[in-house]
Amino acid sequence: MLNIVSFLTGIISLIIVIPATIPFLGWANWLALPLIGIGVVLGALSSSNSGRNFCLIVGLIAVVRLSIGGGII
Repeated sequence: MLNIVSFLTGIISLIIVIPATIPFLGWANWLALPLIGIGVVLGALSSSNSGRNFCLIVGLIAVVRLSIGGGII
């Protein structure tokens, strides 16, 4: 059950992260990062690792985008 919740959290985060790749919308990644963290914790508590891994991939995309934009843009 926690794995499904982790997947749903990752999908919601991905919906936020995808438009944040557009220039000047990078601030939306800061909104997605806490949600990604919650998904990673829930995925770690579940018996399966797939939800956690999905959230980690979405988090990696968000962090790379933030590092490219200098953390703001």
